[in-house]
Amino acid sequence: MAEEDYGCFVDWTQMGDLANSSGPSKLDVKDPVELKKLARQGHWAKNHKLRAQVYQQLIKAIPCRTVTPDAEVYRDLMGDSTGKKASSVIPLPDFVDGSAVPHYCLKADAVTTVHRVISCLAGQFPDISHCPALPAITALLLHFSADEAQCFENISRLLACNEPGRRLVDQTFLAYESSCMTFGDLANKYCPAAHKLIVATAQDVVEVYSGWQRWVLGDLPFSHVARVLDVFLVEGYKVLYRVALALLKFYRKQKAGAGAGAQPSEGQKQDSAEVKAEIQAFVKAIGSSITPDKLLEKAFSIRLFSRKEITLLQLANEKSLQQKGITVKQKSLRRNVQLALNPDTFSSEVVSAKEMRDIWSWIPERFALCEPQLLFTTSTHGCSLNRFYAHVEGYEPTLLLIRTCEADVCGAFLSTDWEERKRGGNKLSFFGTGECFVFRLKPEMERYEWVVIRHPELASSIKAQSSEDPAEDEAPADGQSSDYNSLPVERPAADPSNRLSPFLSARHFHLNSRNTSMFMAGNIDSIIVGGGEGNALYIDGELNHGRTARCTTFDNPPLCSTESFQVALLEVWGFQDAMASDR
Repeated sequence: MAEEDYGCFVDWTQMGDLANSSGPSKLDVKDPVELKKLARQGHWAKNHKLRAQVYQQLIKAIPCRTVTPDAEVYRDLMGDSTGKKASSVIPLPDFVDGSAVPHYCLKADAVTTVHRVISCLAGQFPDISHCPALPAITALLLHFSADEAQCFENISRLLACNEPGRRLVDQTFLAYESSCMTFGDLANKYCPAAHKLIVATAQDVVEVYSGWQRWVLGDLPFSHVARVLDVFLVEGYKVLYRVALALLKFYRKQKAGAGAGAQPSEGQKQDSAEVKAEIQAFVKAIGSSITPDKLLEKAFSIRLFSRKEITLLQLANEKSLQQKGITVKQKSLRRNVQLALNPDTFSSEVVSAKEMRDIWSWIPERFALCEPQLLFTTSTHGCSLNRFYAHVEGYEPTLLLIRTCEADVCGAFLSTDWEERKRGGNKLSFFGTGECFVFRLKPEMERYEWVVIRHPELASSIKAQSSEDPAEDEAPADGQSSDYNSLPVERPAADPSNRLSPFLSARHFHLNSRNTSMFMAGNIDSIIVGGGEGNALYIDGELNHGRTARCTTFDNPPLCSTESFQVALLEVWGFQDAMASDR
């Protein structure tokens, strides 16, 4: 049998150094850990034939549906196209959403071949409704295929993957849109400086982040995206998030170096399409300043959540979209923060509309389309903790805003319904998730997230010791120490149906200390946010006096100019579904 030619679609004159194969010529490694290491190192990156053979090996190992179209199906449907040129270009299906076929150093007629393969895929996978990444993935794999039938089979296996929990290619608008929301959440947490730049310069942050997949699969030069594919086929979808976050970091660095540090005023923000185009232009030209190895080095230096946590976040975002009735692409879907926060209708005695928009840029993406809904304010409902609970219970999440008599402004985003406090009976115990955060707006604006996000080493493989002594789970009795810094964390429910706990639930992590997961607590005497060696916020039962200090959970400094303060005004805001109110 003649040896397969894996370069028949390649225009070698465009390949530069990659046209000269070097390095190892075979790979016998089967161990997944070793394979992952070699992929990141670029073990097969300099030998085109070996790279193609490794790709075939990795793709053939993907668990697929029983009936998955293969190369023979393609030949039966499209005929044997070896050595033939297509007479015309078949239009791409609507589900690619206008994505063009990247050339990726392919011969001119190979782009026509990509159209043929995608056309056949559309017929064999009628359930695909939205897949903008397909032209780029098909063009990449055609590069390393012996013929177009083999390319078709490889793409089919990616699309037909049925391994539980493994995500390779988004095939519906719901999956794609939730991935954009998830990327926004990750950028918010792992690229705070870059996220702040996008919030400051773009009119609609969500619209800018909607192009994140295109940065990686479409805009990156071939030498860079091929290295991404090396690792993607071994490690999966999470690699795409890593690389896109790295690109966002490099973009911010380039903007800072160009002297674009000054933030524009509200009226001077750029159109979101212009910001998207700037990022795309930067990514397309990245080869002049950043090597593929440097890009991957940056990508894997980001200590991301586990695949399980990212899956939970994606599920939460999908559920949010489904609840809003967004399962197919809609015109005018994207609403920016300015629309959710209309300055003509927004009214708070604690923060301005601009300050509320800044806070809105910090919240999880699935709530970004919501409008703020005032649930409780001491100026109307009085200084009563009972009335506080009566007005805020049943709402999740909530936003706590405090203005002190010294004109400090601080608060907290609280992920969980305050009604959860009742599960502890009369005991004051912590609940909530790692999506909670505390912040201050005055004297200066700063957010403090869960310490485990910034210091993943605190969630080691060593499980925190759980006490068998129930006395340790109780708050101090009356007359004893009233230091609530080491209150118990709510224990997981025994009910197996409750095992799929929310995104960033503390039970997903092996925490070295309980003090790192004390998010929120409340009883008839006080409400507390943050614990461990102090409380980020402590408000008494009359909602009149408070304290603030560094706490282990958020690793925050005191949120006010004085550690003890008098409350001038306290507000609690909920999140009203803006899209539901439009229907």
